[in-house]
Amino acid sequence: MVPSILIVDDEKHTREGLQQALEEHYDVSVAGSADEAFNLMDAQEHDVIVTDLRMPGKSGLKVIDKALALPGRPVVIMMTAYGNIETAVETMKRGAFDFLTKPVNLEKLEILIRRALKTKTLEVEVKQLHERLDDKFSFEGIVGNSERLREVIERVKLVAPSKATILIEGETGSGKELIAQAIHQASPRARAPFVAVHCAALPPTLLESELFGHERGAFTGATERRIGRFEAADGGTLFLDEIGEISLATQVKLLRFLETKAIERIGSMRLISLDVRLVAATNKTLEQLVKEGAFREDLFFRLNVVRITMPPLRVRTEDIPLLLDHYMKLFSEENNVPPLTIEPGAMRHLQAYAWPGNIRELRNFVENAVVLRRGGRLTEFDLDPKIRGAAVPAAGGAQAGTAEVAMNNPLSVEENEKRLLHEALLKARGNRTRAAKLMGISRRTLHRKLAQWPELDVIDR
Repeated sequence: MVPSILIVDDEKHTREGLQQALEEHYDVSVAGSADEAFNLMDAQEHDVIVTDLRMPGKSGLKVIDKALALPGRPVVIMMTAYGNIETAVETMKRGAFDFLTKPVNLEKLEILIRRALKTKTLEVEVKQLHERLDDKFSFEGIVGNSERLREVIERVKLVAPSKATILIEGETGSGKELIAQAIHQASPRARAPFVAVHCAALPPTLLESELFGHERGAFTGATERRIGRFEAADGGTLFLDEIGEISLATQVKLLRFLETKAIERIGSMRLISLDVRLVAATNKTLEQLVKEGAFREDLFFRLNVVRITMPPLRVRTEDIPLLLDHYMKLFSEENNVPPLTIEPGAMRHLQAYAWPGNIRELRNFVENAVVLRRGGRLTEFDLDPKIRGAAVPAAGGAQAGTAEVAMNNPLSVEENEKRLLHEALLKARGNRTRAAKLMGISRRTLHRKLAQWPELDVIDR
């Protein structure tokens, strides 16, 4: 698409001369006054506006004001025969991209236009990125509808606009960082940086430098000054994941920041004041670490201003189908294949499975299923044995499980035989001949058993 430019100047020969010079590469419109320019700006969108400053009636400053109030926010370049520092400063304060004196140097104008267009493109890309971040990390982007998850979201909505320090508890993979990002996106800091540090991934000596930065020569190997994550997050949010892993020495510095809102780089005595909101997360019980002497009690109280507890997936099983559907669509789109259909039998096992790795494990499971797909449907025979081993109510009310569990349970002989048969059919992927061999019985006996217990019957595969 050809970029559009609006030239605004009360001198006819100037605006028409600029139009002729630029129209080979751009879609150029001209206006002889600010009012005429306003009408053109209302009628169509422009990428760049080049306007004279002094004109009869409204000045070029009014053109700047009008342009920057438009949804598309064109970039404005000011030109005038009365070039001086005060004029330039005033136009830049009003939002002009740059300033040119008359007579206009066409080569310089074309350079400024190219720079202006590049700036506008970057602004659009940044806006689109923020919109995608808003969608991804908004409350609507959090998948699930269970009561436990709704309680978490309601709490996040209450605390996000505040400046309070937040502690997020939860098992590994339960979505703590996603909640931290949602807090940031719902706060007044949404357009400022969100900086995440995974404390367990760094040794104590490196973590301190990573967080607070260091001066040149502060220690062996410090060949230049380094800006830490706290400074990088100034104005925004710093997320410290697995905060229970930090050393006592680093805890002291962290406590000092929470008390003074200032840090010192390693090797420096100068305090640097910062505006950073701290969100911490842990998969450990900090109270227990305090009792063990591994975590400072005063730091715990500073962090525990607002506590949010993420429920594990095993207590929000009603969210599992929604999460499976979400990730199935995501990875199917990434791999350019149709989404798999999850059969009811497979879904029962997936909901019954405990998911010790929580959402992270479920996400990995779905990606694996999409990549290694063997058809358009995901059946219980396609599931890993550890997932198939999850006890689920069978159609006749019996509990499906592994053969080992069946043999060791003090149930009736008939119930154990049903369990063994069910497991044999799973291992044989529904093939009755193979299932009969696994059971050590004839195919005719297997048919008779299936006629006796039709709820175990599956299609021969």
